[in-house]
Amino acid sequence: MNKWLVSVSIALAMTVTGAQAAGDAGAGKTKSATCMACHGADGNSPNPIWPKLAGQHPEYLIKQLGEFKEGVRKNDLMSPMAAPLSDQDMQDLAAYFSGQSQSPGTAAADQVSLGEKIYRAGNAETGVAACTACHGPAGIGNPVANFPRINGQHAAYMVQTMKDFRSGNRNNDPGNMMQGVAAAMTDKEIAAVTQYVQGLRR
Repeated sequence: MNKWLVSVSIALAMTVTGAQAAGDAGAGKTKSATCMACHGADGNSPNPIWPKLAGQHPEYLIKQLGEFKEGVRKNDLMSPMAAPLSDQDMQDLAAYFSGQSQSPGTAAADQVSLGEKIYRAGNAETGVAACTACHGPAGIGNPVANFPRINGQHAAYMVQTMKDFRSGNRNNDPGNMMQGVAAAMTDKEIAAVTQYVQGLRR
């Protein structure tokens, strides 16, 4: 499983053309006024069930906004927010949020040991791939392959995301990779690895 995931990651990195966002960060700051209630003025959401956008790769933000708009990714809050956005709006918002500094997170001490083990080595017995294969040792992701930055992200948001991938409620991952990983994970493993990632820093 791990070898397959690494191979797919490399293939995507070689074939996906991660065009840089041609957005205007100043315009994005103005347009972000409607995003502030959930994601914070600087992209650091005050509520842990909503993701931090600060410091995220612009290409990833553009992809997610586009897929909310198109109905590929569904969310009762985000889908209507994305519906009126133009391509330029998405590029501007991505340019703004990607340029903000992410606030650091802290991991629950009792979850770090298992969380780090899953993150760095996966679980060979159950076929859980190591998170480092796509998201890197420091959790900064791979912008060329459109794998998101996950370090410092809210654990509560990531738990829900992993469970959505596991149930199929979210299915906009390249090659169903995240669905496959999450399907093999227990609730205990998900809780531990998301806590570890929440405290992971560059």
